[in-house]
Amino acid sequence: MQTKEIIETTTLSATMAVSSMNETGLKHVQVLPDNPRAGTVGTFRGLGYGQMLSTGQFEFTQQRIPRSCAETLCRLPHLTLSKCKDKTHRLTFIVRDSDIESFCRYLIQEVPQAISFMDKYIETYKNNGGLV
Repeated sequence: MQTKEIIETTTLSATMAVSSMNETGLKHVQVLPDNPRAGTVGTFRGLGYGQMLSTGQFEFTQQRIPRSCAETLCRLPHLTLSKCKDKTHRLTFIVRDSDIESFCRYLIQEVPQAISFMDKYIETYKNNGGLV
């Protein structure tokens, strides 16, 4: 394990089941504790890296998913266009529950403005050789 500091380790005696999934070709791994007790290990869910070691041990390291720091390009009352550090562009449309009846009206009003902005943005992008 390549960590700088281990805060807490919980050791379990368990049986591990590894199944092949026909549709995806992926492996499904289940760890079945010999003496299950609720709360022994905190719940977690996420992507990670797992490997079966030559000793028969299984090691799993959860992968942190970095949050994308986004630069706002265009902000409208309910719509935001952003350029993210992971080289993606994001369109976020937010409407409160209390305004849900006006959702379609907001779309009709704001999406054409966003399209106009993106047309100009793409033209600038092309003219600057891919740099904006």
